[in-house]
Amino acid sequence: MPDTDDLATMVRVDNDYIETNFSRLLSHDPVSVWSALTEEGNLPLWLAPGTIDMWEGGAAKIKFTDSGIVIDSTVTALDPGHLIEYSWSAPGEPLRPLRWQLSAAPDGLSTRVDLTLSTPASEDTARTAAGWEAHLEMLAAALEGVPIKFPFERFKAAREAYKARVPA
Repeated sequence: MPDTDDLATMVRVDNDYIETNFSRLLSHDPVSVWSALTEEGNLPLWLAPGTIDMWEGGAAKIKFTDSGIVIDSTVTALDPGHLIEYSWSAPGEPLRPLRWQLSAAPDGLSTRVDLTLSTPASEDTARTAAGWEAHLEMLAAALEGVPIKFPFERFKAAREAYKARVPA
């Protein structure tokens, strides 16, 4: 089971959405982390094949071939190297804004990553949070040069832990 100190926080923003906030300190500089989050050649190492246009209004397209999930969204906020936001959804689906913010740690060698995801309250927020727990673990491994497959055991344990955290 994941350490509960490492789990994201969840708050109900209104009756329609739940906001999940993840924060991680990665032992890599912001340029490397930004590259992993946004560059076509790096996305498959921790997430799935895809492309993200680096301008507001640009396309964010990610295709999970194993599950058939396709993200076909638009970049809604961008500060290159520091912030990118797009919806974790496809056309016709509810918006699920996903916001990555990076800041250099005082040592200059590490990066604080803050990920905020808003999901409709009617969806399985625990499952979504657990999926991002798994992908954040995959991101850390990819940055270390040892990409891993989706960690289902971590996902299952995190999902159980998040079920107790989802706000009513």
